[in-house]
Amino acid sequence: MSESKETRIFIRLQKEKKTAWKNLCKARNLSLTDLIIDSVEHRLLADERRAVTVFIEKQDNLFAKIGNNINQVAKYANIQKSISEAELKTFNNHLQKLEVLKAEQNEIFLGIYKRLADDH
Repeated sequence: MSESKETRIFIRLQKEKKTAWKNLCKARNLSLTDLIIDSVEHRLLADERRAVTVFIEKQDNLFAKIGNNINQVAKYANIQKSISEAELKTFNNHLQKLEVLKAEQNEIFLGIYKRLADDH
């Protein structure tokens, strides 16, 4: 639910500064009000939140692709009815690295979610 705006604050600044701020807002698809309020309150700006969302979606897609590749390796091993010891060892090493990366990603996401929650 949107908060009602009950009061105004008037700020005096040079015309060039206002133009620069408006250009920044236009480039980042923000309102001047949002830029000022979010900056003063140390919150993520709307465009930063959008960028975080895109990043999370890309990460999710990346791990989905990795999951598909793992399934393809398993399918290949099932068709061949065997997998060499060296291939299995290499595959398991990659899985262990993937597990570490996924855990690191989850820690990063927890930090992001906490930051987003603190902004509201």
